[in-house]
Amino acid sequence: MLKIAHTLEGLRDVAANSERVGENDENVERGNWSSKADYLLSIIGYAVGLGNVCRFPFLAYRNGGGVGITMVLSSIFATISYSCILAYSLYYLFVSFQSPLPWADCFSWWGADETCSRTPKGPLCNLTLDDGYFEIVNTTWLQKNNETCPNGSKISISHQGPSEQYWDKVVLQRSSSMDETGDIVWYLALCLLLVRLTVGAALSKGIKSSGKVVYFTATFPYVALTILLIRGVTLEGASNGIEFYIGSQSDFSKLADAEVWKDAATQIFFSIAVSMGGLTALSSYNKFHNNCYTDTFIVCVANCATSVFAGFVIFSVLGHMGHVQDKPVSEVAQSGIGLAFVVYPEALAQLPWAPLWSILFFFMLLTLGLDSQFANFETIITGLLDQFPKFLRSKRLSLTTAVCVIFYFLSLLLVTQAGIYWINLIDHFCIGWVLIVSALLEQMGLSWIYGKCNKKSIKIK
Repeated sequence: MLKIAHTLEGLRDVAANSERVGENDENVERGNWSSKADYLLSIIGYAVGLGNVCRFPFLAYRNGGGVGITMVLSSIFATISYSCILAYSLYYLFVSFQSPLPWADCFSWWGADETCSRTPKGPLCNLTLDDGYFEIVNTTWLQKNNETCPNGSKISISHQGPSEQYWDKVVLQRSSSMDETGDIVWYLALCLLLVRLTVGAALSKGIKSSGKVVYFTATFPYVALTILLIRGVTLEGASNGIEFYIGSQSDFSKLADAEVWKDAATQIFFSIAVSMGGLTALSSYNKFHNNCYTDTFIVCVANCATSVFAGFVIFSVLGHMGHVQDKPVSEVAQSGIGLAFVVYPEALAQLPWAPLWSILFFFMLLTLGLDSQFANFETIITGLLDQFPKFLRSKRLSLTTAVCVIFYFLSLLLVTQAGIYWINLIDHFCIGWVLIVSALLEQMGLSWIYGKCNKKSIKIK
């Protein structure tokens, strides 16, 4: 009976392995990519993400144009925060199916208050009259009566554009600080659940399933970026934005500033995620004689070229926005989340057929982020499978389901009313010198510790 039980268990393992190992796979235990295209699209999709659209263009303008546990931990933090940004994108995608867009104006139905206005409100002046009384007047009155506001008498009026207030009051329901966690924003929690289900379905059979999904998610963003670029450069004032981005108004003297090089290194390490394990995890499924040098060159070129290309897309529209509002581009440009969910949506709301462009933009953000999520999850799952192969390798689907469920509950904190503060905290401490230092430590550990200690046991084929 014991022998029969072992036989049945072995048959179950074989059946489970057959779903993720093909007939032509060289590695019969872990499996290999079905084709080279699957692999290349997966790593390009992993490297090219939201950072190429949200971080790089602003960093370029601001600066003048110019292993192991660590990897898994980095991927964990990235997966938690990244999925919430995808939930934001999914929410904006859903609400874009209406005209006018909800953030196009200060609509009372979503709770816009008296500080909301499409145009900034000028300061008031506490003016002392001849009879000694005080009167609060606006700038129009001062100009009409040829008066000037004395120093220290200006009263600033708080102002929020409709896009910014919609982001704070409706999407985030932002609390006053991180200490006030507040409630879970239920529609963001549902969007987060949909993101987790999508990632789990794509990774249900490992690289055999995700390698097919990326044929769409890795290529569609380029189609969307091209369409948005064509629309952007045809707008009035687009040239002003491009000049600010990488044109004659760029200050190349900043190349002598160490901060510029730090930002550049951080962006590359963040975008390609050198120390986060995704590239290593995906590449580990290649055949032994795969040319990794060519792959490295392709990924780096594709990543950097996409960043530059996305910059033209973003700043052509911001140039038009500055032209319409009669502001310099420097006053409308923001970085990161503010660029993706406040500034650019506001610019899109001013275009004809605004819902169409909004749907295209946020669907592009969603597909950009999903590729990176596939790789981050695969890093965690591959690490667990390789650490406990006898116990987990035949239970790939159950492990993927469990990881998705666990990460969903871990991410719920980030969709509370104080969630945006946690996202900014993770972004600040997990992106920057941390990535660079962890990459150096991983390199030293692999080369000087693991390599030296295992030199005699390593077999070179």
